[in-house]
This record gives sequence, structure tokens and C-alpha cells, in this order.
Amino acid sequence: MGEKPIIVGVEIHEFEYKLPNLGTDYNGFNIIYEPGHTLTRRACAVKMHTSTGIVGETLSSSAELATWPMFIHYLLGKNALERETLYLDIKRALRQMARVGIGPLDVLLWDIAGKHYGAPIWELLGGTSRPLPCYASTYHGDDQPGGLSSPEAYADFAAQCLGMGYPAFKIHGWGNAPVQREVATVHAVGQRVGGQMDLMLDPACELKRFGDALKVGWACDEERFFWWEDPYNDGGISQFGHRKLRQLVRTPLLQTEHVRSLQPHVDFALADATDFVRGDIGYDGISGVIKLAHAAEGLGIDIEFHGAGPAQRHCMTAIRNTNYYEMGLLHPKAPASSIPVYLNYRDGLDAIDANGCVYAPDGAGLGVELDWDYIMKHRTDGCEYR
Repeated sequence: MGEKPIIVGVEIHEFEYKLPNLGTDYNGFNIIYEPGHTLTRRACAVKMHTSTGIVGETLSSSAELATWPMFIHYLLGKNALERETLYLDIKRALRQMARVGIGPLDVLLWDIAGKHYGAPIWELLGGTSRPLPCYASTYHGDDQPGGLSSPEAYADFAAQCLGMGYPAFKIHGWGNAPVQREVATVHAVGQRVGGQMDLMLDPACELKRFGDALKVGWACDEERFFWWEDPYNDGGISQFGHRKLRQLVRTPLLQTEHVRSLQPHVDFALADATDFVRGDIGYDGISGVIKLAHAAEGLGIDIEFHGAGPAQRHCMTAIRNTNYYEMGLLHPKAPASSIPVYLNYRDGLDAIDANGCVYAPDGAGLGVELDWDYIMKHRTDGCEYR
């Protein structure tokens, strides 16, 4: 395909964006509905320049990019198409940094490859364009009138999503909530829409004790939930603890959202500590999650991708063993949590078709265009490497 795209520079631009009617809960971590309040967040837009004029672009967080000064010098002058060599070298370089930062780098390289070959990433991965069924993934619970403020409110929202065409619905419960409130929510949603859509639960490691997780898990059993994930306060990383949960709760577990890189994911599955595996492109990049998808296929189990975004859609389009795209975070009265800086791409409550599905972009690379006018107008910090 002619001249190889050599990496000649990288730009990182931090910027602010605002989400109306949103705030944070008891400890400032979980985003919740707060009418009249505007939540200000920050993200980073990254450009990787090459000698052929192709520019890779992606969004990331400043935390994921904090390690980049360690290896930027290594990237300059390298062929951007040699993804596997670059991935393995940077993976080793970041071994003492929990491999933080490898994800956005890998996404940039795949974006460049797609633009180089004039094909969407899913096509480079061997996929065929297809509909991706979605689950509506809620914000955490709140205490606002008309919000997700009661088990019945969650059931109402699940019914609304069912009516819109969603085939599945996932509950993020309250931060620091009494266990009985979580149990009541599972039952309320299950009794309202159970049997009509697949149901999931993600306590997001908020439940304080193993015993709390058991009580909530048994409620999921009663309502025949499709999966539950990250039940309790161990942070989602205890193989022993989750193996014990699998022995005592029938509802399938979806773990490894908070485990980085291929081998620990596989170890988790081999330890009988999960039923599905979770892949996170922000952590491990496209290369990392595709390796995990193939490893999971070899074990006869499915991978489910964390979060919404164009890279997730490309990966899902290219593999067999996955079930649902996570559309979220969603609320009946607040905007989605996705970063609103795309010109030709959107995630949100009404971004699905009548069958509750979305498609991967069909343009070259990621196939999306960032609103650089907005990014530069709201820029708060940044740096450039040449």
C-alpha cells in the first residue's frame, strides 16, 4: 500500500465539557441525576501524526495518558502499522505502572491502520457489518423526584426502554445504599419486565460485604437475571471471593472489568471466578480485547465490552462470542454520559433503531470525526511531542 506511516508526532489536548441536570452522589464518584445542576467534566483528545499525513485520533482520560511521557520517545520514528511489536514493547515498559496508558495508544494505531488501508477497523478485524443489540445501562440511583429514586422508578424506566425496543436493561443501584433497597429494585424490575427483556445488575463494588452480595445475588436468582457484575467492595479483583459467590449464587457472574491485560483475565476464568469475561478497550486497547475475545472463545465463553463508543462497536462487529452493546449511562431525564464531541457519531437513550440495535461506523479507521473547534475552544491544558 505504498509508503508506510511513520509516527512523527503526538498532540494531547485536555478540554472541558458540561452535562446538564447531572451531579455526583455521596462521595463525589458516581454520576447521578441532579436537576438544575451542571456537571463539568474533563477529557483528552489525542492526535498521532504520521509521515504520510494520516492522523490517528481518539478520546481518553488524563489518568490513562499520565504514563505517556515514559514511552513517547520510543514511538517517534516507528512504523504505526507494526501494532503488535509496539503493543508488546509498551506493555513491558508499563509493567510497573499497571499497564496504564496502553489502551488509547493502541486505538490510535488501529485508527491509523484503517485510514491507511481505507477500511473500517471491523473490516480489518475480519468482521461483517451487523446490528449490535443494546442494553440500557442506567446511572446510579438518586433521591430526586421523577428520577431513579425508588425501585418502582427503575421498573418504570425499564418498561420505557422495553417500549423503545431495548432487548436488555442493566441496573446501577445506589451508592452506599441499604442492601434491602438493592434487593427491592431487583424484584421490582424483574416483576415488571422479566421474561420480556434480559436483565443485568451492576452494584459497581458498592456492596460492603460478601454477605450483602449474597443477599442481592439471591434476589437476582429469583428474577432470573442474565448476569450480575462487580457485586461487592473487593474492587472486582478477588478470584477466590468471586469463585465462592459462583458456588452460592446461580446468576452468571460477569467479572474482570477492573483487571488489566490478557493473562490476568484468563486466570480469572480458569479459576472459575467468572462466567462471562469483561473487556475494556480503554484499559487494554483493541488489540488487547481481541486477544481476550479469542481466548474466551477457546474456553467456550462470551466476552462483554465495557462502555459505549466507536471502538467497542468495531470490536463487537468482528467477533462471534458477545451478546450486548452497553448503551449508557442512561436516565429518563438526563443526557447520556458519553462525551459530546463527535460530529458524525452519537450514543444515547434514543440512539438505537426500532429493534434496539446500533451499528459500527463504516468510515475508514474508527470512522468518526471529532469536533476540534469545540475541543480547542474549551481546551484547558495540553502538550505536544515531536
